[in-house]
Amino acid sequence: MIAFTDQNLLTTLHSLDDRELDELPFGVIGFDERTLVRRYNRLEEEMSGYRRENILNRPLFLEIAPCMNNYLVALKFEQQPELDETLPYILSFKVKPVKVDLRLLKNGLAELRYVLIRR
Repeated sequence: MIAFTDQNLLTTLHSLDDRELDELPFGVIGFDERTLVRRYNRLEEEMSGYRRENILNRPLFLEIAPCMNNYLVALKFEQQPELDETLPYILSFKVKPVKVDLRLLKNGLAELRYVLIRR
């Protein structure tokens, strides 16, 4: 089983198809250099309450998760060519804040970057 803490998780995520991504035990949001969401797994869809078809191709930090549009998350993706960091975070969804661990993954050579969410 693939774990949130796996050392080579970014490489693994790139190799998974959508069905395999949906089987992961944590939320996955993959986005491109313009921050448009390109991958969104089933668990994140269920936990966030946001349907995949309403999320794909929209800007992650401006429209989908403005609570991550700050120096702790969005700015790190912008400023760092490589990133693999886990941090405790509070997502402020619709009504009730949710404590999570975020894992931020980026490799300057890869097309997609990822925010992983462990609740």
